[in-house]
Amino acid sequence: MTPTITGFEASPDRGMGLARDMRVRWAFEEVGQPYDVRLVSFSAMKQAPHMALHPFGQIPTYEEGGLVLFESGAIVLRIAETHEGLLPQEPQAPMRAIGWMFAALNTVEPPINERSLAFVVERDEPWYAERLPMLDGRVHDRLGQLATRLGDSEWLDGEFSAGDLMMVTVLRRMEPTGLLEQHPTILAYIARGVGRPAYQRAFAAQLAVFEASKA
Repeated sequence: MTPTITGFEASPDRGMGLARDMRVRWAFEEVGQPYDVRLVSFSAMKQAPHMALHPFGQIPTYEEGGLVLFESGAIVLRIAETHEGLLPQEPQAPMRAIGWMFAALNTVEPPINERSLAFVVERDEPWYAERLPMLDGRVHDRLGQLATRLGDSEWLDGEFSAGDLMMVTVLRRMEPTGLLEQHPTILAYIARGVGRPAYQRAFAAQLAVFEASKA
């Protein structure tokens, strides 16, 4: 049975490939698994049919037979565990790759999200200018630590894995801020990720949805 995921009918990222269904699309492309996409409007996301799939009214969701999943990390992990290509075969390496998935979502993404949310909801407030250096500092700390771990390595732990997929999509959320320019190792890492043919196919698919929403 072909899995079905949900994505934005009109993505707020305006075709930049930053929405979280991009992670799932990329994972499918890496393993060569066909998938269907059901597009959801912002209003439909908060209505009962979608809330039954995702209790927080977000995207993406994943349906395959009787299995329903939400949260992009859980969905990518499902894809990685059921198809070859995203978890290395060396003993113990799969768990290290999964550890990097958790690191991307639980260690690197939170300060990125906090900084992004502050820009959206607080930038006109009088305290924003004073708070911004602290938010930027937290992001720079994480990027610096990650760059140190990467060093001259191409990927986080040997061959490309689901950990790299998740990390690159998290890091890309900082591209509009300009903060990445201070971390050339991270920029090169992102460039390697987005240069993969599977990423390019996933990006084209999501961009096509955005272009259709403007028509």
